[in-house]
Amino acid sequence: MDRPPTFIRVLCVVPRVKSRILFLVNRAKYAAIGAAVGAAIGGLFSRNAASTGGAVGGLAGAVLAETRASAGSAISDVKERVRQE
Repeated sequence: MDRPPTFIRVLCVVPRVKSRILFLVNRAKYAAIGAAVGAAIGGLFSRNAASTGGAVGGLAGAVLAETRASAGSAISDVKERVRQE
């Protein structure tokens, strides 16, 4: 007897859900890396600076991921328009 598909597999069948999940995972990766780098740099000075550096680094990583994703979608939109013409 076959097992029913998992929740994630069902969601990935729905259009655009898979790309949205991948976008969120990638944004979380960038935020985690930014937080780690910020905390490491802040940790060179003090414990409070490490905490602040982690928070600022996490925000910077999330903004970077958001900017990169929006730039990538803009480029793909332009490519699609050029193909249609």
